Amino acid sequence: MATKLCALILLLGGALANGQSALNGTDVDWTKVRFLDEFDEYWARLPEELQQFRSTISGPASRISSGLIAVPGQFPYQVILLSEFTVGTVFCGGTVLTNSFILTTAHCVTESVGLKANGGLAIMGAYDRIIVEPAQQRIRYNTAGITIHPGYSYVNLRNDIATVLLNTPITYSARIQPVRLPDPTDQRTFATVQGTVTGFGRSSTVSTTMSRYLRYTFDDILSNSECSLYWSPVYVDAQNVCLNAGNGRSPCIGDSGGPLLVDSALGPIQVGIVSFGEAVGCAVNYPSIFVRITHFLPWILDNSDY
Repeated sequence: MATKLCALILLLGGALANGQSALNGTDVDWTKVRFLDEFDEYWARLPEELQQFRSTISGPASRISSGLIAVPGQFPYQVILLSEFTVGTVFCGGTVLTNSFILTTAHCVTESVGLKANGGLAIMGAYDRIIVEPAQQRIRYNTAGITIHPGYSYVNLRNDIATVLLNTPITYSARIQPVRLPDPTDQRTFATVQGTVTGFGRSSTVSTTMSRYLRYTFDDILSNSECSLYWSPVYVDAQNVCLNAGNGRSPCIGDSGGPLLVDSALGPIQVGIVSFGEAVGCAVNYPSIFVRITHFLPWILDNSDY
């Protein structure tokens, strides 16, 4: 099967709110959150050959597609990450790495080359993002706390990984726990293993906002050779892992930065970070692309207290 033409769309769970911040301390005005692909600034930074696909996106097709609503506390490491950009507030996912650090993608906290987000807010323990649940913890972070991989490229999403240091530590609870990462000696590709992805991205093709409740979906992880039948090596190589979307299950806009998980004898481990997908929408048989944790584990250890 010939390699299909790649049309890159970041799964930037992002939302830019017409230059207005959605944050007031730890309070969030969700009406000011919009998805990043609605804005010229997003498309302007992509290569010209990919900008043509802007006109192919007919309405919202961005979600944890064919997903299920999670049980409160089912994924206690899930984070809502709201970063302040010059044009508004960006919505992304992340995971609790330790009580001080969040793990996410670089594109969730980088506005342009050399320009990090102007701080933001991390929400831990959320099941219903609309209300301030008693189990939630909302903690701010500053620009100085954002560490971007030095090799990050927003054009082809190489080295799309970042850590975020919170201003104050998290207090662990039944609803908030750190994620487990693979052991440094674990070099499995996880091909054919069932992967689970979680997030607050749009929940259906008719939805105009991200999901109110945390959702999840699952499918088999692909080998990189299988993934290359759909995506060019320009966008997928050893630093990536792919999730099958042939069953109509996929993460999409709103889910960036969130985890790809597999089961182990000791419980779930995070093997990927939601990174990007195709410009013609989600769940149309194109694999979703993730940052491969085992490839970047030394960098994570050097840039956090994991």
